[in-house]
Amino acid sequence: MYLIIGKEKIPIKKANTFKEKITGLSLKENIDYGLLIPNCNHIHTFFMYDNIDVLFIDNKNMIMYKYENMSPKRTFKVYEDIKKTSVLELPKNTSKLLNIGDILIFEDEHII
Repeated sequence: MYLIIGKEKIPIKKANTFKEKITGLSLKENIDYGLLIPNCNHIHTFFMYDNIDVLFIDNKNMIMYKYENMSPKRTFKVYEDIKKTSVLELPKNTSKLLNIGDILIFEDEHII
């Protein structure tokens, strides 16, 4: 899956298991992809080596909250229904062109 921002396509992985959701992008270096964490309204950046951009989105992929360049050893929680909220963790400075209220466009890559 890819996130389309302008003319850029950012690879996105989806956290499907509890372990993937808890670890997120922790312990990763040179992050060059994003991580979508469904049904999530609280993240941490403990054990992170680099800053990340964080977007909280609703079930229609609209950006509700945005945090650019979140540094390690932080937590961020939004008081939204966890079943209707997802988090998109992105490489730092990736979300500069995005604003609260924007609808994110995801694309599946089909290989034939």
